[in-house]
Amino acid sequence: MRIILAPMEGVVDHLMRDMLTRIGGFDLCITEFVRVVDQLLPRRVFTRLCPELLNGGKTPAGTPVRVQLLGQEPEWLAENAARAVALGSPGVDLNFGCPAKTVNKSKGGAVLLKETDTLYRIMQAVRSAVPAEFPVTAKMRLGFDDTSLALDNARALAEAGASELTVHARTKADGYRPPAYWPWIAEIRKVISIPVIANGEIWQPADAALCREQSGSADIMLGRGALAQPNLALRIRDGVPLLPWPDVLAMLMRYSEYEIAGDKGLYYSNRIKQWFSYLRLQYPEAEVLFQQLRLLRKSAEIVALLQQQLQRH
Repeated sequence: MRIILAPMEGVVDHLMRDMLTRIGGFDLCITEFVRVVDQLLPRRVFTRLCPELLNGGKTPAGTPVRVQLLGQEPEWLAENAARAVALGSPGVDLNFGCPAKTVNKSKGGAVLLKETDTLYRIMQAVRSAVPAEFPVTAKMRLGFDDTSLALDNARALAEAGASELTVHARTKADGYRPPAYWPWIAEIRKVISIPVIANGEIWQPADAALCREQSGSADIMLGRGALAQPNLALRIRDGVPLLPWPDVLAMLMRYSEYEIAGDKGLYYSNRIKQWFSYLRLQYPEAEVLFQQLRLLRKSAEIVALLQQQLQRH
């Protein structure tokens, strides 16, 4: 079984990847997407989003990090994919799952699931541009409005040369509403021969077991569940207990220090609150603390509150 950390836009940045892979249990991370429009992007765009490229394509804990691309133009995606691996990415992932309206309006992400031929042309172009020793993977949903093209889209990506396929077992229209339709992944596995990674609605070790059973996939991808339980990957893999709340507080403090000092410090308040929106699903202590934290705007006030809570524990 492989466990992969999902590419959550605006949430799982390099600092979050560092935090979660230090805890352990992950075999691979996928970056937030690099948006490709009509040019070959400069090196700094890749290293800003994926500073792990400066560390051999791995997090400080040694977990490989694969660059993800999002766009609609096969040729430009191909050129940028070649650059990503030349810069040190251990392969390239293509985004056909992002449900964001702003992304879909510019013909990126899940909206391309309406165009099976476009999926094929993108994958074929990227696979041709990337040296054979590097995997070219893709993530897709079951469809845009419905599942009518799910099997055709999966076949197109596989036939165009995808090394493996991650399936988020919901349509774009489903958003993130439960349930995830894991049996659909089993149907996709029947029509393609490449490995399929199951994704969607895995919050607990029991969910992972049921997902693997219903999908038939050995490998899984964790997203929001890993933010709610920072050691969920280890819990699934090794059966360890839930990470104690004081340990989570210490992690929040480290994350705060790194995030504020980094180039995304302006977004710290929103990001820490977003993380708490997931933690409160698992930790009662996070729910209590969130009621105080959500009223704060300044980074210093939030850090002081976290420090106070950490000292109490």
